[in-house]
Amino acid sequence: MAHAKTGRSLPVPNVQALAQTWNGSTEEVPERFVRTEEVCAEEVVAGCALPVVDLGRLLDPRTSEEEIANLGSACQQWGFFQLINHGVPDELILDVRRDIAEFFKLPLEAKKAYAQLPESGLEGYGQAFVFSETQKLDWSDMIYLMLRPKESRDMRFWPAQPPSFRSTVDRYSAEAARVVSCLLRFMAADMGLEQPESLFQVFRGQPQTMKVTYYPPCTQAGKVLGLSPHTDACGLTLLLHVNDVHGLQMRTDDGKWLAVEPLDGAFIVNIGDILEILSNGRYRSAEHRVVVHPNKERIAAAMFHQVCPDTTVGPLPEVAKGDAGPRFKSVSHSDFMKRFFSTKLDGRRSHLDHYRI
Repeated sequence: MAHAKTGRSLPVPNVQALAQTWNGSTEEVPERFVRTEEVCAEEVVAGCALPVVDLGRLLDPRTSEEEIANLGSACQQWGFFQLINHGVPDELILDVRRDIAEFFKLPLEAKKAYAQLPESGLEGYGQAFVFSETQKLDWSDMIYLMLRPKESRDMRFWPAQPPSFRSTVDRYSAEAARVVSCLLRFMAADMGLEQPESLFQVFRGQPQTMKVTYYPPCTQAGKVLGLSPHTDACGLTLLLHVNDVHGLQMRTDDGKWLAVEPLDGAFIVNIGDILEILSNGRYRSAEHRVVVHPNKERIAAAMFHQVCPDTTVGPLPEVAKGDAGPRFKSVSHSDFMKRFFSTKLDGRRSHLDHYRI
């Protein structure tokens, strides 16, 4: 996912409202949402668990070295892992889940008070990555917020209902940033960086955005996609399942889709495109998508951790030197994001492949 100001999206019908009326009818799925070939053409593998990384073991000097190797293996081979013992208080996670769920229960007109504006890009309530009137649409709505640095926040888009939403998200933002700061420190160790500051400097200020996505049920779920196949353009993503309905799938090396089954209380963490480049290709930014449930809603909150906007995106010199040279070209962050949006509809990795040497 990208910086909120970069990707302006065309307005489309609200999917939650559409689903509430359509699901009770006998009509076919509206044509712009039909994705039958994409949903059914490729094999889905169930029951194969993601690697599990324990932040408590990373922080414990007695087990840190072993767990760093586990973290590195997950980042290199999968690009996804489940993070346990992350230290975010259970009561805060309960508050986040409650307030997000309550927001999507509001009447449509109340949610529209926080709608995206022409000058706001992605930020606000609406949809993302809709660039043409003929484009196939995802079966979902979302609200996208700038969180860090705090001065980047535009409170016009921050829901005032439920009343605790803003303070809850503010506290959660700080906790997520703490977790990511820890992970980056141990990733620097796994990469063999003698000066971890070279990685931290890229993420200075810890820019952070949040995308909360609501996936309504669809009685013809096999014909729609909740979220099109993509990789994340950021550095690192922390995903929280707001309710217990699954739907996230990641693509394996052999082209199959792996149905992700989140552990209770864990975060799903995935490597973004920029971290793959920074690591000179050691870490993997894996393609993923979301399918919907026939009769249950799904809600998920993704925290995207970005690099500093004035960063030059390219392999870290120390890593590239150890690999006998860079495997990616370097580019300004702004140009990287422009290309990300121009290739977004491909649903693959063409924006990353463009920079490979």
